[in-house]
Amino acid sequence: MITKTALKIAAPFPKIESFRSYLFIGPHPDDIEIGAGATAAKLVSEGKRVTFLICTDGRYGTDNISGIEPDELAARRKQESILSAKTLGVSDIRFLDLSDGGFYDIRDMEAGIAKTVAEVRPDMIFAPDPDVTSECHADHLNTGRCAKKIAHFSGNSGIMQRYGAESHDVKAIGFYMTAKPNRFVKTSGMLKKQFSSIFDCHLTQYPKGIPAADTLKLYIRLRSAEFGIRSFMGHAEGFRVLGKIHMHCLSEAGN
Repeated sequence: MITKTALKIAAPFPKIESFRSYLFIGPHPDDIEIGAGATAAKLVSEGKRVTFLICTDGRYGTDNISGIEPDELAARRKQESILSAKTLGVSDIRFLDLSDGGFYDIRDMEAGIAKTVAEVRPDMIFAPDPDVTSECHADHLNTGRCAKKIAHFSGNSGIMQRYGAESHDVKAIGFYMTAKPNRFVKTSGMLKKQFSSIFDCHLTQYPKGIPAADTLKLYIRLRSAEFGIRSFMGHAEGFRVLGKIHMHCLSEAGN
């Protein structure tokens, strides 16, 4: 407890809105929007530079449309992602086009993220939290783990060269869909955009009238209110943020 308290004073977790450029990494189309869509919209509204990177193609991601082939679904979900990002104000959206369901070499995901970091040169990256004990989806776990690895090694020119990328020192990583948030972003007024980016755009996942859409809306509203109460911000999204100093050896930073 003493070490943890001292660490918070000497090396506080970075403030999300203190940076200028951000890379949001999603396992599938729609994950960024669900986990951090309001924050992405908020950062864009503040004049920050925001890029989306979608790692897999979502080809196995729905039972809502009968008879659709995986290739067709993947193509449709890519177009939905582009429209959704624009709804949030994001025009720079990139795709690794790896197969949904974990059917890829993990090194291809690492290299794709590394090359995108080198091209975009973000101050901070976002990814799903791979350390949530309830998470079972391979793509979410892989994306979070790869993002952690590249965030830590991003400034190491020798390692980045092994990925075919130039070095760029990422200053922080923020994990969304986390059980242990330590930083919050006030998102009052952004919920409407977030809902539109999900339910007006990702129609292969949430066709009009589907009960799952109402369930997800309720969850996002409750999460936004809970994080808002915890942070005294009204409505908020929460993230587990690590700065460069927290990414190696400091076990207390993860508690």
